[in-house]
Amino acid sequence: MSRVEYYKKKPVTRGWILAGLLAAFLMCVSSILLLLYPFASSDKSAYFEGEHPIIFNGEQAGNAILNGESVYVPLDFMKEYIDDSITFDEKSNSIIVTTKDKVVQMPTESLTYYVNETPVELHFSPIIDEEGVLFVSLDPIINFYAVQYEVLPDSNGVWVQKDGDEFTHGKITNESVHEELLRLRTETSIRSAYTAQVYPNEPIFIESENEDFYFVRKEDGTAGYLGKKYVTVGETEKITVQREQKEVSLPEIKGPIQLTWEAVYTKNPNTEMIPKMPGVNIVSPTWFELGDETGEIYNLASLDYVHWAKKQGYQVWGLFSNAFDPELTYLAFKDFETRQKMIRQLLHYSQMYELDGINLDIENVNPEHGPLVTQFVREATPYFHEAGLIVSMDITFIAGGNWSAFYERDKLASIVDYLIVMAYDEHWGSSPVAGSVSSFPWVESNLKKLLEMIPNEKLVLGVPLYTRLWAESDSGEVSSKALSMQEVKKWLTENGLTPAYDEGSGQNYAELYVEEEKTTYKVWLEDELSLRKRAELAQTYELAGIASWSRYFADETAWTALNSINQQVTQK
Repeated sequence: MSRVEYYKKKPVTRGWILAGLLAAFLMCVSSILLLLYPFASSDKSAYFEGEHPIIFNGEQAGNAILNGESVYVPLDFMKEYIDDSITFDEKSNSIIVTTKDKVVQMPTESLTYYVNETPVELHFSPIIDEEGVLFVSLDPIINFYAVQYEVLPDSNGVWVQKDGDEFTHGKITNESVHEELLRLRTETSIRSAYTAQVYPNEPIFIESENEDFYFVRKEDGTAGYLGKKYVTVGETEKITVQREQKEVSLPEIKGPIQLTWEAVYTKNPNTEMIPKMPGVNIVSPTWFELGDETGEIYNLASLDYVHWAKKQGYQVWGLFSNAFDPELTYLAFKDFETRQKMIRQLLHYSQMYELDGINLDIENVNPEHGPLVTQFVREATPYFHEAGLIVSMDITFIAGGNWSAFYERDKLASIVDYLIVMAYDEHWGSSPVAGSVSSFPWVESNLKKLLEMIPNEKLVLGVPLYTRLWAESDSGEVSSKALSMQEVKKWLTENGLTPAYDEGSGQNYAELYVEEEKTTYKVWLEDELSLRKRAELAQTYELAGIASWSRYFADETAWTALNSINQQVTQK
């Protein structure tokens, strides 16, 4: 008979149950902590891309070339970050740099560059071509800008700093801290990758802050986020870079500008026939015109006229125009050498005819060629100033088409001494609709828009001294002819008309229907009322003055009306 044994099952104690539950709880908590606790990442990320990184405005801006002791940066870097007016001239294979008082030509692969046509010799080329990309040597070019640079240790990065930049110095804590916590992170979290290691007492630059982190930069240029508690903040340093500029001595203008243009088409006027023009302090004869694509300038100037003008107390600003030919303008203005030829001629004429200023009248240009016009003005102005010439330029109100869209008004305002807005031809001579040459509301509304981009002390209001006599036939045909102030008065008298004030235009207006011609004649007058209102407008907006087109169209009432701007200033 088999033996069957029975074992009594030992009961599980309460203590063991509690221990098991506690172990399970600890395992869960530790798993959660492993998932959630922000352990520092040990992943390293490269801060710079490429060799010799350029550091500017707190970020990498391309790469430089180090050639011996010379540092070259891409031309595109200079254009994007330092000066967007730097240009490359294909014909002369040169980089052109302009400042307030200098025109610099830097030919590629040359040991010579030119400052206002004076050669400067170097022991290295200021420009190099690296696989089709142009690089500019920083050493000669920073002489013309308020910037400085240094080549950083270890990384060989190039740190470019500009006048006015501010840097806050700092130092890493001297306390004993785990090295993982002293790493510069790509984001504001120690779980993000790091770019560099810092050490206790290491000097750094603090560039910005984000909640509990500073964005700091090491002396080798690498940068990243670091907890604020590991940084001691020091003093803030402001970069000061000054470059010398020649003092410009220009003729003094007494009181607001009151300029009138002298239209010279074939020969100069008989000065004995020119009446007194009270208030006028500048005359601008239309003497110089672009002649051909080589930059030859036609000259109608007269020294006798200049001597007459100066006896009257007038300054003389010779006018240069582009013949209002868009194709000719492009061909002459597109190359540096041709632009320089035009500038040299104008300088020669300014000395020959004892001019006080140059008035640039560039009109009817293809919109895409506007930058060429700006570049010409940019290159011409330093030479004109060096010769003691005031530089003014004529512009239109903001509009489209060849007669307006090409003007880079804000850039031009930063270059020249004065911009003269030709506030007329609201309705052109060939307009299919009769209307004012320059209605008051049209002038004021457009003037306000213009003043959003041009300082009022640089803007001169150009006013018309002519009007248009419009003929509207019953068949719908519209034509017009320009009349001087005297001719309009004669026409009104001959037809027994008394003008009435027109609220819409802010001018006096007259109308006549001629039955036998089946035609209605209309005229919006430029008279003493209209001109006085324009002078007051210039005063209201504190403009530099007024200019009138042209002296030939005026009568004695024009000067009385326009001179009101001087009288108001004198009475203050």
